Amino acid sequence: MDPTNLGSEEFHDDERTPDEPGATGRPRESAAAPEVPAAQGPVRVVQLVTGDYLLTVNPVDGSEIEPCPPGALPARPERHGPERRDGLRLAAAPPPPARQAGPQLPLVGRTEERERLGRLLSRGRSVRLTGPSGSGRSVLLDAVAEDCAGLAPDGVVRLSGYHRTPTDLLHELFAAVHHAPLHRLERGELLAAVHGIGAVVVLDDLEFGGAALDELLDATPECAFLLAATPDVAAPSTDSHVEEVFLGGLDRTGCLELLELAVDRPLADEEADWAADLWFESEGLPLRFVQAGALLRQKDELAAPPSTTAAADEFGVFAERPYAAAAGDGEDEGRPASLPSLAEAAGPAVLLASRLDEAARNALRFAVALGGEMPHQAHLPALAGDTHADAAVGDLLACGLITPVGAHYRLAAGVAEQLLAGGYGEEAAARAHSAAQHYAWWAGHPSVTPERIAQEGEVVLAALGALIGDGDAGHRAAAVLLARTAAPAFAAALHWGAWERALRAGQEAARLAGEVGEEAYFHHELGVLALCTGNLDRARAQLEASIGLRGVLADRRGAVAGRRALALVADRSGLAMGARTVPGGGPARTGSTRVPPLPPLRTPSGEEVPAARREESAAPPAKPATARPVRPQPADSTTTIVSRVPAAAGAPAAAAAAVPVPPAPPRRGPLGRASWAHKLMAGGNRRNLLAAGAGALLAAVLGTVVTLGATTGGGDGDRSETVRPGQSADRQDGDGGLSADEPAPGESGRPRVPGHAGKPGQSPGPSGTAGSPGASGSPSPSASGSGGPATQSPTPGRPSQSPTRSPGGGESPKPTPPTPTKTEDKPPTTPPTQQPPTKDPQPPTAAGSNSASGPAPGGTASGGGTPVA
Repeated sequence: MDPTNLGSEEFHDDERTPDEPGATGRPRESAAAPEVPAAQGPVRVVQLVTGDYLLTVNPVDGSEIEPCPPGALPARPERHGPERRDGLRLAAAPPPPARQAGPQLPLVGRTEERERLGRLLSRGRSVRLTGPSGSGRSVLLDAVAEDCAGLAPDGVVRLSGYHRTPTDLLHELFAAVHHAPLHRLERGELLAAVHGIGAVVVLDDLEFGGAALDELLDATPECAFLLAATPDVAAPSTDSHVEEVFLGGLDRTGCLELLELAVDRPLADEEADWAADLWFESEGLPLRFVQAGALLRQKDELAAPPSTTAAADEFGVFAERPYAAAAGDGEDEGRPASLPSLAEAAGPAVLLASRLDEAARNALRFAVALGGEMPHQAHLPALAGDTHADAAVGDLLACGLITPVGAHYRLAAGVAEQLLAGGYGEEAAARAHSAAQHYAWWAGHPSVTPERIAQEGEVVLAALGALIGDGDAGHRAAAVLLARTAAPAFAAALHWGAWERALRAGQEAARLAGEVGEEAYFHHELGVLALCTGNLDRARAQLEASIGLRGVLADRRGAVAGRRALALVADRSGLAMGARTVPGGGPARTGSTRVPPLPPLRTPSGEEVPAARREESAAPPAKPATARPVRPQPADSTTTIVSRVPAAAGAPAAAAAAVPVPPAPPRRGPLGRASWAHKLMAGGNRRNLLAAGAGALLAAVLGTVVTLGATTGGGDGDRSETVRPGQSADRQDGDGGLSADEPAPGESGRPRVPGHAGKPGQSPGPSGTAGSPGASGSPSPSASGSGGPATQSPTPGRPSQSPTRSPGGGESPKPTPPTPTKTEDKPPTTPPTQQPPTKDPQPPTAAGSNSASGPAPGGTASGGGTPVA
């Protein structure tokens, strides 16, 4: 029968010998290794919901993940009732020992600290209790938790910070208050759920502080935390408002009282002096006096008379204490046992273990091999090979060699080092290998629930760590098998912190052992876990590694599962499979993490291949593409359009309006495609672009040469088309032609706006100088002086006024009054073009106006406003 649980068949039905009645399991000698491989037995497949995903934990090909269909969404989580909370609290506590070997020690010398912690928690304050290992922090937390049982609406929640992150603790806090089976909330839902929890959270063995602790406290504003940590843990931040309470050792009176309670009798004078020396050496740590009380109890049992021992043995009192049964044998018979020395009392682990039975010593050897983690008492008979080995936990607990941590036990502070010095670390690798084989068989048994496997998670992970560090190939293979068996159970039990640690340990063990298929499985599981937690970059890397390894092994089923998960990663990241991101593209979807673009395709020679499109085929370019810098555009760039409005007769003209318009969008080809130059640059083929540019430049040069040769008309040196200061653009008597046909070098001509040419019979309206470069004067109104029809300006669409340049180089506008001019009704003449000087063009007629623009070819802009007949 299992001494811990009433349903002993859950643990030990398969460990009975065939001769025992009701035996249905395998013989005990094969407890460390199963007869049938785990792969041939039934497979535990569990479906759970995490966020908006439906996760199917498949131990064979790897977990499958897909968007959760609407019908599979879980119901709203409900809060636990008081009875359910009490059951969960008992399940989270370490199991009581099968047999109580020592007295129950009360809390001694901590009344002041207990009352202070209770007052702070009743005010809603969070407190951190800091004390060294062995100072009695866990016992004090138990007493304060009892005092605060009815303080908060959600009661008292006991959590363990041993190997836990803030996220793990938030999920455990949610599970302790709400009922949500097979449902793991995403980050946003989790924060919303724990925000409304009002409880006193007792958190022992805290391993983080600072910003991580602030994250935990900020997520639970309605909870009051009682934290317990050692001095080497980072302190809370200054703005966290966490009270600090330091817990030291007991005083001398308290240590003597604790020692008397441990031996259940008054102390002799010699023992009191010995305890005083121990108090000075140990600085009053209660753990040292619990161990000292065990030493005194063993001394009393060794000093018992042989007749008393024999009489008690008739009733089986010492049947399981060989050191007490054999107390009368040897040379010390009849003499009282002496007190241990101060050095032995300072490190009593080896002495205490030497006086225990063989099963307890074997349990200590397994704990040393597993890094200090003590296996559950139900597993000790199979590991130690002794039917009554489960009773060793009570003896070790009474001696102060183990201490509770979370839901299991581990070696007390300083005990592991003392046992290693005493030779208990011999054959540690073989014991870790035996424990790994046992747990691999046990975790793969279909009758074992994932929750029970999660309770043994620390021992399983310790066995994995011990085997990976060993160089034996068989030990690494056993580690791979254990990780492959236990990891799906951790995932199904929603213990994802242990799931990730087991996967990473298994992947390392598979890599060292050379098992490619198992390594691909662990990569796949790590990718699925990263996808569930929202780390898309890590998920993509792990899944691609898994698909590559399975492609080498031709594992089609596993590769298909990996591709499905990878497609979901691409969908969540907003990047289609095989597509490339556009530089400067829009942001990714809300709630997703943007991943970098896929690497460009390249030819064997290293050339980049542009992406194929429907309108064109992809051809390998001559050289890899390089990123072209984008020229920054000013945010307020506008285009000014100067329009001319014809003036009405007898009314002043309106000024030209400068209309700002937004910059025109870049010209694009048909179907919204980019220009040919952009395609060439995007494709990486700059050689073709350079050739096209060189051809265009050559054509421009040739056209310029031909144009210059056609317009010069010979080698005449002095040109008469330029206007110099003092010259007139009007045609005078005796002149051979106009000297202002073209603007002077460095001066801008009059603006030309397409579509605004003057009409026959009208003179162009006045124009201001806002949009005309080179004009410095203000616009002056002008109108026709006669009531007859206005004549057309020699140059349609051009202003007819220009400033007068002073000899000093400045411009001074000289307006002249409008002078009526008689004109004949003639059809408008065409603006003269450049002609040989020998041919006199017909002089144009123009109304009197003020000149306000620079000279232009064929324009009539008299500086003095002389009327022309």
